[in-house]
Amino acid sequence: MKKTVVIDVVGLSSSLIGEHTPFLKQWVSGKQLSTIEPMLPAVTTSVQSTYVTGKWPTETGIVGNGWYDRTDCEIKFWKQSNKLVGGEKIWERARQLDPSFTVSKMFWWYNMYSSADFSVTPRPQYHADGVKAPDCYSHPSDLRDRLQDALGTFPLFSFWGPNANIKSTRWIADASLLVDRWHDPTLTLIYLPHLDYCLQKFGTDFSNISKELHEIDAVLRDLIQHYERQSTEIILLSEYGITNVSRPIHLNRLFREAGLINVRVEQGLELLDAGASRAFAVADHQVAHIYINDPSCAAQVRSILEKTAGIERILDEAGKKEHHIDHERAGDLVVMADAESWFTYYYWTDDAKAPDYARLVDIHRKPGYDPVEMFMDPANPMIKLKAGYKLLRKKLGFRYLMNVIPLDATLIKGSHGRVGTPVDYHPVFVSSQKGLATGKPLQAVEVFGKIWESLTS
Repeated sequence: MKKTVVIDVVGLSSSLIGEHTPFLKQWVSGKQLSTIEPMLPAVTTSVQSTYVTGKWPTETGIVGNGWYDRTDCEIKFWKQSNKLVGGEKIWERARQLDPSFTVSKMFWWYNMYSSADFSVTPRPQYHADGVKAPDCYSHPSDLRDRLQDALGTFPLFSFWGPNANIKSTRWIADASLLVDRWHDPTLTLIYLPHLDYCLQKFGTDFSNISKELHEIDAVLRDLIQHYERQSTEIILLSEYGITNVSRPIHLNRLFREAGLINVRVEQGLELLDAGASRAFAVADHQVAHIYINDPSCAAQVRSILEKTAGIERILDEAGKKEHHIDHERAGDLVVMADAESWFTYYYWTDDAKAPDYARLVDIHRKPGYDPVEMFMDPANPMIKLKAGYKLLRKKLGFRYLMNVIPLDATLIKGSHGRVGTPVDYHPVFVSSQKGLATGKPLQAVEVFGKIWESLTS
């Protein structure tokens, strides 16, 4: 099989390839670029799972970055076991033809306990004293140690949060090159998250994102030139494009006003009690899953949604089937925002009663996706001093709570997840192999076949 690398540049669309990405512009200019029709939901875990299986969420079960577990009665986001993903993976199929085939899976999601030969994924250490220490998980387990000996500890706090920056993407790229040199995998899957941060913070405002575009361009130059020297087939793609938004929609606050949400009060703070709520929303960028525990309120729920400005589509069973998201993990209804809007997870009506995790970077406890985690509270002029003090406590070995995240959803200027976006903001597919990208738009499920063709033709 032909040695192939698939480089996933999160958020990349043709609208971003230009003067601020000079290397990428030049590299793409000699090739055919195809766009990929956004799938629903156009979010990381769903799209990546479709790319490596050729199956829609109906079959993979990955209906979003998180969902409500109806058995545990818990909302779970950013789980990592590959066993959650239904369908045969492309590397499993490849091994049937070529037992010597190997794959390196560098930070693509659902990377734990997979059948990949080499894999690395973010995984902090959670100490008994409450400290969260940066780290990553690998298979084989000693791969983590070799990589961190060579590159330093994985910069987890640069991967997500207010300090998200190029350091994590550069670490992933450098780690991918080391794994390639050490193990020479047949297929390498590389995830580069850098553009996700600036585009959600600032939208497509080049005055604010040009620096980040130049940074990702430099990383891509190093990766592509390395793989070209190895005579490797190169596929460059993305999962979604990010478009400008201006209106957050607080579905759970609307449900709470209607008496559908139940909360527990602990030390004066309110925690969403999903299992005891009659209905609630699991927000995921511009898509939200609506779970209805009490069927008697289904008509009321739908009425609320129909009256809410910013909701473009309400998918019932037929709608979910049409969009290939009819799986038991999906909500009873799935809603999609319009072009200007996105969904928050907020359910409290008084910020003084917001849960403690609301002001933290806490992706696993929050009952929905929270892009506001990329900001430190701009309304607090002392916020950087506060953060510095807490970091000092950490270094001195004291317990600390990095509660610096604002509760202002209007800060977010870019989002994704919906279908029907302009083609200039669709995800892209570019290949070094002549004829693989034809300029004709692709469906997300067709990407699997394109990677397979790169490996076998």
